[in-house]
Amino acid sequence: MITSTSNPQMKYIMQLNKKAKTRYEQRVFVVEGVKMCRETPKEQIEKIYVSERFMQTSDKAELWKKCAYEVVSERVFQGICDTKTPQGILCLVKMPQYELQDLLVKKAHLLILEDIQDPGNLGTMLRTGEGAGITGVIMSRGTVDIFHPKVIRSTMGSLFRVPFYVAEDLSHTIHSIKEQGVTVYAAHLKGSLSYDKADYTDSCGFLIGNEGNGLSAEIASLADTYIRIPMQGKIESLNAATAAALLMYEAGRQRRSFQE
Repeated sequence: MITSTSNPQMKYIMQLNKKAKTRYEQRVFVVEGVKMCRETPKEQIEKIYVSERFMQTSDKAELWKKCAYEVVSERVFQGICDTKTPQGILCLVKMPQYELQDLLVKKAHLLILEDIQDPGNLGTMLRTGEGAGITGVIMSRGTVDIFHPKVIRSTMGSLFRVPFYVAEDLSHTIHSIKEQGVTVYAAHLKGSLSYDKADYTDSCGFLIGNEGNGLSAEIASLADTYIRIPMQGKIESLNAATAAALLMYEAGRQRRSFQE
């Protein structure tokens, strides 16, 4: 049993939780909690750590069969977790890696994010995107790290099922997908076409900008069509994740209706 936070393995876990640089150097990230560990593909798990109390719960035993595990004292386990109330289990997980072409399936349905900063927003977008049937998420380099602990928790497992691609040059990547037949839409204050009047039944992508500043002029100019989300009351815009959900689900609705 590991009983000290000075243990090299414990220091490593804390570094993975705190520093994106360490995560990308090692190509490993931390997953916490029963549900998320269950959702993690077995072949991606490097190691499992469980607390003393977790060891005593026989109903969780199936999780241990996924990989080698090590027991950690309650006090130390609290110290290595990002959550305030740990569930007693965490996994070290190998990063999945995708190429842009993995997202460009027939009738692609993409979410394209520019500099999203809130981990909860990004995680919610992946989770909602899976529900809406998207084929992938493209992110600018300035978007919050998808392997940030709060992003991982917010995805509720969608991280392992929704392909994603981090674009070194978002403008270049958008040009590339347009050349491959993807129509790009931007929810924009200058849009005159209501979001539910456009046709999303063919390959499409939705641009969503930074929570505070929206889309940059450069990225917005790459959209084929500006669309608008009608607003009542005195608000001008919606939360980025909420706006993304409306657009993704409208595309999903149209595609289901088209198939019927």
